[in-house]
Amino acid sequence: MKIALAQINQTIGDFQKNTEKICLYLERARKQNSDIVIFPELAVTGYPPKDFLDIPAFIDENLKALNEIVRHVSGISALVGFVDRNKQRHGKLVHNAAAFIQDQKLISVHHKSLLPTYDVFDECRYFEPAHQILPVKCRGYTLGISICEDMWNDKEFWTRPLYEIDPIENLISQGADVMINISSSPFAVGKHNEIRLRMLMHDAVKYEVPFIYVNQVGGNDDLVFDGNSAVINTQGKLIAQAAAFQEDLVVVDIKNPSVQIQPNTYSDIETVHMALIAGLRDYVIKCGFKKIIIGLSGGIDSAVTAALAVESLGKGNVIGVLMPSQFSSQGSIDDAVKLSQNLGITYKVIPIQEVFGMYQKTLETEFKGSPFDITEENLQARIRGNILMALSNKHGYLVLTTGNKSELAVGYCTLYGDMSGGLALISDVPKTMVYELARHINREKEIIPRNSIDKLPSAELRQNQCDQDSLPPYEMLDGILKAYVEDARGIEEIIHMGFDEKIVREIVRKVNRNEYKRRQAAPGIKVTSKAFGSGRRMPIAHNFLC
Repeated sequence: MKIALAQINQTIGDFQKNTEKICLYLERARKQNSDIVIFPELAVTGYPPKDFLDIPAFIDENLKALNEIVRHVSGISALVGFVDRNKQRHGKLVHNAAAFIQDQKLISVHHKSLLPTYDVFDECRYFEPAHQILPVKCRGYTLGISICEDMWNDKEFWTRPLYEIDPIENLISQGADVMINISSSPFAVGKHNEIRLRMLMHDAVKYEVPFIYVNQVGGNDDLVFDGNSAVINTQGKLIAQAAAFQEDLVVVDIKNPSVQIQPNTYSDIETVHMALIAGLRDYVIKCGFKKIIIGLSGGIDSAVTAALAVESLGKGNVIGVLMPSQFSSQGSIDDAVKLSQNLGITYKVIPIQEVFGMYQKTLETEFKGSPFDITEENLQARIRGNILMALSNKHGYLVLTTGNKSELAVGYCTLYGDMSGGLALISDVPKTMVYELARHINREKEIIPRNSIDKLPSAELRQNQCDQDSLPPYEMLDGILKAYVEDARGIEEIIHMGFDEKIVREIVRKVNRNEYKRRQAAPGIKVTSKAFGSGRRMPIAHNFLC
């Protein structure tokens, strides 16, 4: 049986284009003499549709689109993810579903059993779990159809399974001899090779059946889907794999499988690089923007952000703005200009010293007797933010903020200042990883000026300012933040890892007290195992220090 893996990039709620794309891939698979073509989870609606699922018209349009797809399935079978109505008189109104289609007929519908409610997932909010689990016959095979989380609960693979039932085990017990999993599994660094493939290989060997895994690709808001759809044979060997971060159609004959192939081999920093480029491109296109604008300081964060933007959107769609003050060093201005020239982007210079002086004069009476402090520093950041947003309003540009995860974690950023914008591209990238990205971007030639990488990081909002005046070294800070934010370790555990107790307590305190800032931040692109935003939901008002 020849199976086609249709790894596509959908737009949430764009039923016309999603349907057209599904029909296009149906035709491509048919021309390659495929017996069945498999699409990702919720291919019709796009994933995750969130509260659109509460709108009856959204469900209606999704079902109309499915009916249109059914009419196009001729000479081939198809498995398509969609939203089905719950026909029972109890429970949630809809199911996360897969439609098995043959000869222009909807043969069977399969509902998702395990509904993840952790990290960025909130499926119990919307979906009713499957009331029954059944395989389906196709070309002499018994297909076990599962949806994403359904395959993430093997009691031998996981030390603590999250659910009482195992849909894969259930399907195997009913005679399934080919397992199919349609997914919308978001990217996180290291996730695919270290978890997904290992899990698929484990299950294939355990049950002695081939596993077909089809994942969506592309960005939707803060999530990026890496694709990497795969076929594992009964010996647990990878025999086919789709591209990473690109749409793809892969056809494999499971009766006569090809020889073992090697997984897509990318370093962690390469995958983060690809994820950020894909996430930015889709965010801009799917939100209807054409150009983006970035404040360039001469520092490494804005330089990396600009370089990624050019790779993602092209140099003609990126505008840089230099906004020097009396505290800006000539070196930083020169670095920002050199970066712009290296990237080939248009850049503008809009000094803020005069505007800052007017703010100080306006507030002179109110500030009388008070020394220059963080208030005046933040005023400069807010002036810059206002300028960028004015250019955005006037010309329809999307503003990219340039703050990294380390800064956002501890509140080393200014509300309505450097946090102003439509997308925080590197807000899930720790500072140490920003340096890795810069070196990776410069792997063939110097794009980011060497001085932007080598110099001590500084906000340049006062004389002789340096980040390390307010923060520990970034290597130490990022180690503590990973332990606390991503690994959910407590203070005592982190101290026992070898970090200074006073610094640990201060960093945890800063993380906790700056939740109010993060709640107002622009969305970012998730690349780590735990990103701020929808994947980490913490109260603002509390008095807990673990």
